[in-house]
Amino acid sequence: MTNDDRRAPHFRSRWITGPASGSPGPLVAALTDYRAQRLLDLPGIARRARSLSRLWPGLTGAVGMWLWADVPSRRVGSLSVWRSEEDLRAFVRVPEHVRIMRDYRHRGTLDSRTWQVDTLDRAALWRVMTE
Repeated sequence: MTNDDRRAPHFRSRWITGPASGSPGPLVAALTDYRAQRLLDLPGIARRARSLSRLWPGLTGAVGMWLWADVPSRRVGSLSVWRSEEDLRAFVRVPEHVRIMRDYRHRGTLDSRTWQVDTLDRAALWRVMTE
Protein backbone atom coordinates (compact mmCIF):
# COMPACT_ATOMS: atom_id res chain seq x y z
CA MET A 1 0.00 0.00 0.00
CA THR A 2 1.49 3.35 -0.96
CA ASN A 3 1.30 6.45 1.21
CA ASP A 4 -1.32 7.87 -1.19
CA ASP A 5 -3.54 4.86 -0.43
CA ARG A 6 -3.30 5.07 3.35
CA ARG A 7 -6.70 6.29 4.33
CA ALA A 8 -9.45 4.61 6.25
CA PRO A 9 -11.50 2.31 4.02
CA HIS A 10 -15.10 3.29 3.37
CA PHE A 11 -16.39 -0.04 4.65
CA ARG A 12 -15.26 -2.36 7.43
CA SER A 13 -17.03 -5.51 8.52
CA ARG A 14 -17.67 -6.27 12.14
CA TRP A 15 -14.80 -8.04 13.92
CA ILE A 16 -15.19 -11.75 13.20
CA THR A 17 -13.94 -13.84 16.11
CA GLY A 18 -12.05 -17.05 15.40
CA PRO A 19 -11.70 -20.21 17.48
CA ALA A 20 -8.30 -19.06 18.83
CA SER A 21 -9.67 -15.71 20.04
CA GLY A 22 -8.41 -16.23 23.58
CA SER A 23 -4.84 -17.02 22.56
CA PRO A 24 -2.12 -15.10 24.38
CA GLY A 25 0.55 -13.29 22.39
CA PRO A 26 2.69 -13.11 20.55
CA LEU A 27 0.32 -13.28 17.58
CA VAL A 28 0.67 -12.77 13.82
CA ALA A 29 -1.22 -9.98 12.06
CA ALA A 30 -1.77 -10.08 8.30
CA LEU A 31 -2.93 -7.24 6.06
CA THR A 32 -4.15 -8.02 2.55
CA ASP A 33 -4.78 -5.15 0.12
CA TYR A 34 -6.10 -6.03 -3.35
CA ARG A 35 -6.62 -3.34 -5.99
CA ALA A 36 -8.93 -4.47 -8.79
CA GLN A 37 -8.28 -3.24 -12.31
CA ARG A 38 -12.02 -2.89 -12.94
CA LEU A 39 -14.70 -1.59 -10.62
CA LEU A 40 -17.05 -4.24 -12.04
CA ASP A 41 -14.98 -6.98 -10.39
CA LEU A 42 -15.61 -5.69 -6.86
CA PRO A 43 -19.08 -7.23 -6.32
CA GLY A 44 -17.79 -10.70 -7.17
CA ILE A 45 -14.72 -10.27 -5.01
CA ALA A 46 -16.84 -9.05 -2.08
CA ARG A 47 -19.28 -11.94 -2.45
CA ARG A 48 -16.45 -14.50 -2.48
CA ALA A 49 -14.74 -12.82 0.50
CA ARG A 50 -17.96 -12.96 2.55
CA SER A 51 -18.34 -16.62 1.62
CA LEU A 52 -14.78 -17.32 2.71
CA SER A 53 -15.31 -15.44 5.98
CA ARG A 54 -18.03 -17.94 6.89
CA LEU A 55 -15.26 -20.53 7.27
CA TRP A 56 -13.53 -18.33 9.85
CA PRO A 57 -15.12 -19.81 13.00
CA GLY A 58 -13.68 -23.22 12.12
CA LEU A 59 -10.15 -22.21 11.05
CA THR A 60 -7.43 -23.50 13.33
CA GLY A 61 -5.42 -20.66 14.82
CA ALA A 62 -7.75 -17.87 13.64
CA VAL A 63 -7.98 -15.17 16.32
CA GLY A 64 -10.10 -12.57 14.52
CA MET A 65 -10.46 -10.51 11.36
CA TRP A 66 -12.08 -7.66 9.48
CA LEU A 67 -12.96 -7.46 5.82
CA TRP A 68 -12.66 -3.95 4.39
CA ALA A 69 -13.29 -2.08 1.16
CA ASP A 70 -12.49 1.28 -0.37
CA VAL A 71 -14.74 1.25 -3.44
CA PRO A 72 -13.63 4.57 -5.03
CA SER A 73 -10.05 3.28 -5.22
CA ARG A 74 -11.17 -0.28 -6.17
CA ARG A 75 -9.44 -1.74 -3.08
CA VAL A 76 -10.61 -4.59 -0.88
CA GLY A 77 -8.88 -6.71 1.69
CA SER A 78 -8.67 -8.16 5.14
CA LEU A 79 -6.86 -7.51 8.37
CA SER A 80 -6.55 -10.76 10.26
CA VAL A 81 -4.84 -12.06 13.38
CA TRP A 82 -3.48 -15.58 13.79
CA ARG A 83 -2.03 -17.63 16.60
CA SER A 84 1.05 -18.42 14.45
CA GLU A 85 2.56 -18.10 10.98
CA GLU A 86 1.88 -21.80 10.46
CA ASP A 87 -1.85 -21.21 11.05
CA LEU A 88 -1.82 -18.33 8.54
CA ARG A 89 -0.04 -20.49 5.95
CA ALA A 90 -2.60 -23.25 6.48
CA PHE A 91 -5.39 -20.77 5.74
CA VAL A 92 -3.67 -19.62 2.54
CA ARG A 93 -3.87 -23.25 1.37
CA VAL A 94 -7.63 -23.64 2.08
CA PRO A 95 -9.20 -24.69 -1.26
CA GLU A 96 -11.73 -21.83 -1.35
CA HIS A 97 -8.96 -19.28 -0.73
CA VAL A 98 -6.82 -20.86 -3.45
CA ARG A 99 -9.75 -20.65 -5.92
CA ILE A 100 -10.38 -16.97 -5.17
CA MET A 101 -6.72 -16.10 -5.60
CA ARG A 102 -6.51 -18.07 -8.84
CA ASP A 103 -9.69 -16.49 -10.24
CA TYR A 104 -8.67 -12.88 -9.46
CA ARG A 105 -4.86 -13.05 -9.67
CA HIS A 106 -4.70 -11.41 -13.10
CA ARG A 107 -7.48 -8.89 -12.49
CA GLY A 108 -5.58 -6.61 -10.13
CA THR A 109 -2.60 -6.27 -7.83
CA LEU A 110 -2.11 -7.71 -4.38
CA ASP A 111 -0.13 -6.19 -1.55
CA SER A 112 0.20 -8.08 1.69
CA ARG A 113 2.31 -8.02 4.79
CA THR A 114 2.55 -9.77 8.11
CA TRP A 115 3.99 -8.73 11.44
CA GLN A 116 4.08 -9.94 15.01
CA VAL A 117 1.99 -8.31 17.74
CA ASP A 118 2.49 -8.91 21.44
CA THR A 119 -1.20 -8.75 22.32
CA LEU A 120 -4.52 -8.35 20.55
CA ASP A 121 -5.18 -4.60 20.46
CA ARG A 122 -7.85 -4.10 17.80
CA ALA A 123 -7.67 -0.29 17.85
CA ALA A 124 -3.90 -0.38 17.30
CA LEU A 125 -4.30 -2.95 14.54
CA TRP A 126 -6.86 -0.84 12.71
CA ARG A 127 -4.57 2.20 12.85
CA VAL A 128 -2.22 0.24 10.57
CA MET A 129 -4.71 0.94 7.78
CA THR A 130 -3.95 4.66 7.87
CA GLU A 131 -0.27 4.75 8.89
